[in-house]
Amino acid sequence: MDGGGRGGVYNPRTVDEVYRDYQGRRNGLIKALTTDVERFYRQCDPEKENLCLYGFPSEQWEVNLPAEEVPPELPEPALGINFARDGMPENDWLSLVAVHSDAWLLSVAFYFGARFGFDKSDRKRLFNMINDLPTVFEVVAGYCKKQTMEKSSISNHSSTKSKSNTKGRGSESQMKYTKMQGKEDEDDELEYEDEEDEHGDTLCGACGENYASDEFWICCDICERWFHGKCVKITPARAEHIKQYKCPSCSSNKRARP
Repeated sequence: MDGGGRGGVYNPRTVDEVYRDYQGRRNGLIKALTTDVERFYRQCDPEKENLCLYGFPSEQWEVNLPAEEVPPELPEPALGINFARDGMPENDWLSLVAVHSDAWLLSVAFYFGARFGFDKSDRKRLFNMINDLPTVFEVVAGYCKKQTMEKSSISNHSSTKSKSNTKGRGSESQMKYTKMQGKEDEDDELEYEDEEDEHGDTLCGACGENYASDEFWICCDICERWFHGKCVKITPARAEHIKQYKCPSCSSNKRARP
């Protein structure tokens, strides 16, 4: 095959050349199975002989009979794709052709690699470059969009949790010093509501105001009363370094002893 169609010889000899060849053929196949799908569908008439879908380095595609020579110059695509066209839903048929197209693309790329003596590191580099691209099947089946959305969702979720965790709980011995958190995500919503009910009647030992989930609270290890951090001038950062917290009252009582 040459750069634009069948016939002639096209021999990429380096990893980068083989990768560019792969990209061009892949783009041609994707075009046939997505933007040019109506034309591709019409050309795959089940009444015709065994047909193959070819992709070319020029990003063009072609439905044609397989090469006559045995063995062929390059590995051949799946044979007879047209026979299954009317025997299954169109999307399933397109996905099936896409899967076989992926297998053909890899076989062509590694055929070049074998022919021109790629060593282990070259083959690994070529595979990694190819593997960074979505497969033809993933594009045709719409998995790329789904994966992009899922990654975006996971990234946003992780970012949210990361921000929450900066205010989160440390070791068990420091539980009393950490900020009363609201829900981090939907899975924590019930736990959050239970916590709200449990602490809803708690009053600050300094100002007498109720518990609020959006404020930092700290518990005295002596009298076990809770205080607003702002009322006792303790910040979350400072609380992280306090091994045993004593409220102002307990501290003054100790100092008053003879």
